[in-house]
Amino acid sequence: MKITLISDTHGRHRSLSPPLGDMIIHAGDISGVGQEEEIADFFDWYSGLDFTHKILIAGNHDFFFEKAGVERLKTVIPKDVIYLEDNGINIEGVNIWGSPITPWFNNWAFNRQRGKEIKEHWKLIPKDTDILITHGPPRGVLDRNARGIPAGCDDLLKIIQKLKPKYHIFGHIHEGHGSLTKGQTTFVNASVLDERYELVNGPVSVEWKN
Repeated sequence: MKITLISDTHGRHRSLSPPLGDMIIHAGDISGVGQEEEIADFFDWYSGLDFTHKILIAGNHDFFFEKAGVERLKTVIPKDVIYLEDNGINIEGVNIWGSPITPWFNNWAFNRQRGKEIKEHWKLIPKDTDILITHGPPRGVLDRNARGIPAGCDDLLKIIQKLKPKYHIFGHIHEGHGSLTKGQTTFVNASVLDERYELVNGPVSVEWKN
């Protein structure tokens, strides 16, 4: 199964031409400030992509998802798009879990304080997760900002080291774009924009083999 990975499009989605594949995953920040018209335009584009499976989590810019509530989201999200918010789905035998949560920073959407508060979300990740999608990175993995400071989450790293998913997909720190493998996990920062919000990176493709 060929999987296409993107993140942090921030309204620039229509400038992308994702390669053909079976599944596409967006790791959050589809909008600038989470206005409903931004979200609607994104879904118009995302739903029209030629993928069998289209998966999405929100990011810290996507306030609409945090404020809308479950029933409102049901009327907005297209039927062919899978939205994950601290929950998961099994697709063709692959266990996928998604969370929009990031460590607290300037009171953006889905922010949680480091430590006890954010740990409660990571505890929800099942032991049998194959592909983990979070908006933010783990500490020390493709997470250095423009000042060279690692901005990832320590507690998320600990959970990943324990659960060992095959893939961990994220974005949030645009400067960290890239992929690397540590132990049994391949980490992908799929941000397509750089720190100046310029579209400089293309989608990342990976091949899932059972």
